[in-house]
Amino acid sequence: MKATHLSIAIALAITATAQPVLAQDQSSSTTATATNETAKKEAESKNTLNAVTVTARRRAETAKDVPVAVSAFSEDGLKDLQASDVSGLQGAVPNMNIVQGRGSANSVNVFIRGVGQPDALQTFDPGVGMYVDDVYYSRINGALFSLFDVGQVEVLRGPQGTLYGKNSTGGAIKISTKDPFVDAVRSVEMTAGSFGRLEGRFYMAGKLSDTFAASIAGGVMKNDGYVRDPRNGKEYNGDDTKAVRAKLAFRPSDTFNATLSLDYTKQDAPLTMGHPTAPLTAVDLATSTVAVLQPVPPTYDYRASTSFSPDKGQKMTHSGASLNLTWNLSPAWALKSISAYRKLKTDSYIDIDASRFELGDVLVSIDQKQWSQELQLQYSSDTVNAIVGAYHLDEKVPSHQEAYADDYLRFLGRPMTFTRTIDDDLHNKSSAVFANVDWKFAPTWALAAGIRYTRETKTYSRTTSVFYGAPFSALSGRDRTADINDRSQSWSAVTPSLSITKAFSDDLTAYVSANRGFKSGGFNGRANNKFDADHAVFNPEYVWTYEAGLKMQSADRRFSANIAAFHSDYKDFQARVSEHTAPGSATFSFPVLNAASMKVDGLELEGKALLGQDKNTVVSTQIGWMHARYGEFNDPITQVNPALANLHDHVPFSPKLTARLALQHTFDLGASGGLTFGSDASYRSRTWLSVDNRPALSQGGYTLFGAFASWDSADYTWQVRAGVRNLGDRMYKTEGQEFSSVGNIQTVYYGAPVNGYVSVRYNF
Repeated sequence: MKATHLSIAIALAITATAQPVLAQDQSSSTTATATNETAKKEAESKNTLNAVTVTARRRAETAKDVPVAVSAFSEDGLKDLQASDVSGLQGAVPNMNIVQGRGSANSVNVFIRGVGQPDALQTFDPGVGMYVDDVYYSRINGALFSLFDVGQVEVLRGPQGTLYGKNSTGGAIKISTKDPFVDAVRSVEMTAGSFGRLEGRFYMAGKLSDTFAASIAGGVMKNDGYVRDPRNGKEYNGDDTKAVRAKLAFRPSDTFNATLSLDYTKQDAPLTMGHPTAPLTAVDLATSTVAVLQPVPPTYDYRASTSFSPDKGQKMTHSGASLNLTWNLSPAWALKSISAYRKLKTDSYIDIDASRFELGDVLVSIDQKQWSQELQLQYSSDTVNAIVGAYHLDEKVPSHQEAYADDYLRFLGRPMTFTRTIDDDLHNKSSAVFANVDWKFAPTWALAAGIRYTRETKTYSRTTSVFYGAPFSALSGRDRTADINDRSQSWSAVTPSLSITKAFSDDLTAYVSANRGFKSGGFNGRANNKFDADHAVFNPEYVWTYEAGLKMQSADRRFSANIAAFHSDYKDFQARVSEHTAPGSATFSFPVLNAASMKVDGLELEGKALLGQDKNTVVSTQIGWMHARYGEFNDPITQVNPALANLHDHVPFSPKLTARLALQHTFDLGASGGLTFGSDASYRSRTWLSVDNRPALSQGGYTLFGAFASWDSADYTWQVRAGVRNLGDRMYKTEGQEFSSVGNIQTVYYGAPVNGYVSVRYNF
């Protein structure tokens, strides 16, 4: 495609004209170095914790001056986390849960402070906004980003309703890729590890002239997977991804700059298999009897079987283009434009029941396209920083789904084939205007106020067909009772923000803030009968978060800490529940309700310290405590069936305690370079993995350990790194599928067992 052709052209241009520059960022600064000499000087003077620069408020600021709970990770920091994709941030951010999405090789499930959206169905919007170079990604499909050319990752906790392209109730994850003018380096890296892991990454950048710079980055990430089918030896839960990104930057003067970015990702992964935790059942339509097809396996041993043939897997192509333009109109005023187009296509087979039976086997194919435009007018002076802007997103998401349940329905003891097909089309439009002012009204005081008006419109169409085997073959065909014909709904919201900051000294800042978040309503993409189709609309959800924080550092810059306390008031939680019916009845109903109100209280601590006389020992910690509870949860089934009264006692993906402690030390080997050893331990208390609190769909408290060692040559030309994750070989659940009204499906997914790797990087 065009993106690929342009990427090749840029690569040839760089190879032909760019001068080799030796560089690698070895400092804790978030700004990458441009030459090896600079890197060496910074490494030799690494005796303080350098100030971290973030763009949480759409301008560059030091993290300690921002009245927002934000965690920032540089390229080297991500390596020390041993993070190859965004799910590697798990444990490193207080009160955040980020894992691979259930049954999917390309989606990500993110909850921050008890707020998120685990369902990858296209009719649900994410609860946490995902951004790459300030471009919003509308789907959690395709958001399990591989980190192959990343300069920095920022995680903003709490509602982002004023400054960001799309309202987000839980928070935002901002990925910034490298700038070819700043990160003028060339490097290649190869990695080999457990389960057939083979990865290759490269990055090349440099100036083409005084006004042009270009870069190209790419990666090939492959592993065979850690789950094996005992029947045929096929391996699951692996990956095979190829990705490339090209940038062309134009800076003709100090008053204008432009960056064109093109990216393309292709994934062809095997199935992602889980493990059933409840007996799988079939229903006899003639006798209303329930037959157990498979009892609960006694233990899980990373083995799974599927009803899908070996050629069925999960394919994705994800591509896009963005153009960022900035005009410095005067020393005080700047105008910025962010234009983007993205395309996502997936064909994913998902074995929801995780067995050799056809109960919840599905194909989900989407062909999403989005374009967005954002304009910002920024003002900056010694006492006032302001931004006003407008944003528009237009997204089209046609999809095709197939559901196979040949083993679920029976008639007089004989299996009866059943297939359902669904074709739907969703058109989303989101428009907003926003403004934010930060006023330093006294030497040590600042007041920030923002407001945003958003209007979103969604139009949805859906047709479904069912195909029965004997003796009901005559009933096969279009099910018009479940049709939804061009139904349109609009929602609007005003989301303000307010904060006051007090600088007690250069090293201690305190703030209090209040922020409102909004996530628009939508349509039930699983409306399979007339009642659900007639009641397909669910309404927006809202959250107010009140926060107080301290940001501090020692006078000698060897210690820093951020502390935050918050209270969130969450209303109209959008919940997909199961239609629980009497034993022996068959239902494919999955209502979506604005079921709950919720309150969340929490504390968060992030700390980092340089220890020892040589200051080559770094200790860091992240601790989050959270009390998330429903004020009410209005699921009608809990009133009809007293046995399910405790079905919603716990908020999913909201462990009470998350904690991490990391330690690393660097030995200076003089002319032989430097040798660094690092280790970490992360703890997570009991976590519920579904909205319906089935006991087996939870994970008790557990601790994971990791360790690494890396050697850097004295001139930073070579780096060799070896590491191991899940060092204690702990078996732990990360996600859950709950469709108990169909075959009693209650499936969990497990993290990878102990795994190691070795990587070699060469800078040239």
